[in-house]
Amino acid sequence: MDAKSPVPGTAEKMKSVKAAWDKAPAGPRKDAALKHYQAAEKAMAAKHDSECSRELDAAARALA
Repeated sequence: MDAKSPVPGTAEKMKSVKAAWDKAPAGPRKDAALKHYQAAEKAMAAKHDSECSRELDAAARALA
């Protein structure tokens, strides 16, 4: 694996959380999840995979 590619599964996790967010009803939980998702996007862009994964987990919990 080269240094530029994300940890395997991170991209799939991003897609999964985004799909769950898209289906969620509007409200404070969806707003909180969006903040975590956006933080995950920034972490992924900065190649901070563990931070990205933590933010995706937080987004998923906010939607649960």
